[in-house]
Amino acid sequence: MDLGIAGKRALVCASSKGLGRGCAEQLAAAGVNLVMNARGAEALEEAAEAIRAEHGVDVVTVAADIVSEEGRAKVLEVAGDVDILVTNAGGPPPGMWSDWGREEFIGALDANMLTPIALMTALMPKMIDKGWGRVVNITSQSVKAPIPQLGLSNAARTGLTGYVAGTARQVAQFGVNVNNLLPGIHATDRAIQLDGGVSQKEGISIDEARERREQTIPARRYGTREEFGAMCAFLCSQHAGFIVGQNILCDGGATNATI
Repeated sequence: MDLGIAGKRALVCASSKGLGRGCAEQLAAAGVNLVMNARGAEALEEAAEAIRAEHGVDVVTVAADIVSEEGRAKVLEVAGDVDILVTNAGGPPPGMWSDWGREEFIGALDANMLTPIALMTALMPKMIDKGWGRVVNITSQSVKAPIPQLGLSNAARTGLTGYVAGTARQVAQFGVNVNNLLPGIHATDRAIQLDGGVSQKEGISIDEARERREQTIPARRYGTREEFGAMCAFLCSQHAGFIVGQNILCDGGATNATI
């Protein structure tokens, strides 16, 4: 399917690996030029070069912490006028409700709620002026069904979801579509971190921890960055113009909900 976005320009955050890289790769496959951001310069350049070589699109890299004001300003200066924004940031660590105080919650809100909001606030006005834009926020299945040990993430990402619910409906009339993409467990470093926590806590191998988790997923496997990125690219496409303010699960059926 031709997504109709060849020649567009996208900012993809935290895109040196994992789900962010999957989104960058699939947008590039559709002919989209990229501004890629991540904290680690070496991994970022390696990912960018691989995408340039495979897809022949223009790729600009900005090594910076998107959560910090300084890093975000650096990224926005380089990004300039973009048509597509994909927000993404690593989730806060797992734990117990009794472990978290104000400082931990502020850190989670900064990374997983306030940073995406700041990026949308900065970039959507130009999209509105052009009459076309796409925003995809990578959040989590936990906004549909909370994950007890991820209380920090549950709270911050649900806050972002509430913001998007209203904002998406204000900007849709200008051709700007904002949606959230909710991953379940995918084969990324985040999954390794979570499986490692289970391994340590229960005294089992990481492989066994993964096998146990896979049995809780109707698809009986972890997702891949390629299929997640493909869904992101579709939401950024010309075909998704009537999808507004939605929370799209990509979780192999793991979220046990009717709606």
